[in-house]
Order: sequence, then C-alpha cells, then structure tokens
Amino acid sequence: MGFKYPVTKPSLTGRELEYVTSAVSNGWISAQGPYVKQFEQAFADYNGVAHGIACSSGTAALTLALRALGIGPGDEVIVPEFTMVASAWPVDYVGATPVFVDCRDDLTIDPALIEAKITPRTKAIMPVHVYGRQCDMDAIMDIAFHYNLRVVEDSAEAHGVKPVGDIACFSLFANKIITAGEGGVCLTDDDRLARQLAHLRTMAPTSDRLVPGDEQRHSFLHKKVGYNFRMTNMQAAVALAQTERLDEILKIRGEIETRYDKGLKDVPGIILMPPRDVLWMYDVRAQRRDDLRTYLAEEGIDTRLFFKPMSQQPGYLSPDWESLKATRFSRDGLYLPTHAELTADDQDHIIGRIRAFYGVG
Repeated sequence: MGFKYPVTKPSLTGRELEYVTSAVSNGWISAQGPYVKQFEQAFADYNGVAHGIACSSGTAALTLALRALGIGPGDEVIVPEFTMVASAWPVDYVGATPVFVDCRDDLTIDPALIEAKITPRTKAIMPVHVYGRQCDMDAIMDIAFHYNLRVVEDSAEAHGVKPVGDIACFSLFANKIITAGEGGVCLTDDDRLARQLAHLRTMAPTSDRLVPGDEQRHSFLHKKVGYNFRMTNMQAAVALAQTERLDEILKIRGEIETRYDKGLKDVPGIILMPPRDVLWMYDVRAQRRDDLRTYLAEEGIDTRLFFKPMSQQPGYLSPDWESLKATRFSRDGLYLPTHAELTADDQDHIIGRIRAFYGVG
C-alpha cells in the first residue's frame, strides 16, 4: 500500500538534476566519468580523511574493506548482534566467520562483551553505528590495539559520524541520510589500503600505476579475484550534490529528532531511545507495537520494525538468541517516518495519531 507519510524519502533539492544532466549530456555515464572522483574527494574532505573510494553499495564497501585488510577463510570478525544482516554477509562473502556480540541499551555493540569473543582466529571488529548512534569507539579501538585487530566501521546509517577505524564504510541507498539511489563509499587514511580498495573494486587488473579513482587500461591479466563494484558517473553526480547538502540535511534531521522527543516524551506506552549522534531513523519502543503499527498504517503512516538479532537469522541460528538483549529490543521496537522532506505539520500529525492511540490528548 502507498503511505501518505512514508518512513523514508530522498531529499533531492540541491544540484542533483544539474549534475546528472551534465553527466548524460557529456556522455560520461560510466564509472570513468569525472563526478566519481569529485564525489570521492568531497566526501573524504568532509570527513577529514585522505581517501574516498566509491563503489556500488554499502555491502560492496564492507566486502572491499575486509578483502583489502586480507581477511579470508579461517578468520573471524566480531560483528554486532543488533544490525541489519547485510553487515554480516560480507564476512561470509570473503570466506571468514562472523562472531556476534550483544548490544547495549543504545543498541550499539557492547564493548564489555567483545573480549570474551576474541580467539586466535579473530582478525577484525566491525562496529555498526546503528540508527546514527556512534559506537563507543574509544573502548573498541583500545581493544583492537591490545589484540592487534583491524577495525572496519559500518557507517551505513551514520553519515556525519567521523571515521575512527582503519576503514569506514557508508551506504548511499535511497533510504540513507544522503543517497545516490544505490552506491557506497569507503574512507581511509591509509594510502596502501586505498590503492587496494580501488584495485579490487575494478576487477583487480594488472597495473603498477593504479591510484584511487584512476582505473587504468589494463592487460586483461588478473592475479587475484576482484569485483565489479564500480559506481557510475550518474550515481556519483547525485552523491556529490547530496554531499554538498550534508550539513543542511543533518540540521533538518536534528530538528526532526527534537520535535519527536518533545511530542512523545510523556506518552505512556512509548519508551524513547537514547539520543543519536546523527539521525538516520527515529526509533522508539512501543507497548502493543503491532496494534500501533496497524493503526498508524490505516492513518497513512508508515513504520518499520527493529532489526532482528543475527543469531535469530536462519543462516546464523544459535540456540541462545532468545536470551539476548538484542532480541528484547527487536520485539517491541519500531521507527517512525524520518527524512528531510518531513514537515513540522507532518510530524504534528504523526505525533497526534500516536498520542491518540495511547489515549493522550
């Protein structure tokens, strides 16, 4: 069904059309076009990082990051229980094994539980900045230092949270804070890792001059398995325009968070979640959650459920999944319409319908 108030909607009010029109008019629609490099540089500069490597999705970005770090069969990667399954799949894609760690009350990975899951096979930690909440990176980086581990940040939902680990991976899917429709980007300060990411992204051609964002003509000899994970110039055109508006979009989203906090703070049956460092989705816990969702849907208001724990997923099923804190949150959590095109009147209506459901004037 269509919703008058969708849970997400891209905000394309900048120079997106201008840049895409330019890309099409000039014939540069493939990954070789100039907007790819421009976006990579702009996004890296915004985050204060040396290198941006654009690719085809956030999942591709994570896969590239793990491969670039040399993680493969026989290795283990620490992954949060509370996340979207696409965080875990890249570990499988490279032949390694995800090892799951439960969450804190803010839904981010609990650093106090990480050390117990580290084995001689552990090679990396993958913190996920869930719904825009930055993980406790000081604690995670300290653990990584003591155990000589690499850190790959899943920042798919956290544009505006500055990278801390070896590689940070962002999604540009249509529901993210900024978007290219599809796409992703890796950020790193490491020159060698940047070269490797760009090399793997473009089918790993033989070339001794490959630099990030500059895929050379090659000899069609390939010394290792690579990927066709390139971003097109048209996607990069949209991503560049979105990056130019990132501060504006984050400001609007911050106002949306404040408005929801104020309107829902005294509603019995609604438990507000901890603040977010950047707002991707406004998440709450709700009594009679499924009844509330049905009621809101009838009012044209879209909602989405919380992620289910990784140990509940059929591919990773573990008998202890029901005892996890991540499971408890998944049973009563949902998030509300959250996007930069949401007006104050829209929010007033959504808040009013929730208050009415719980009998609050």
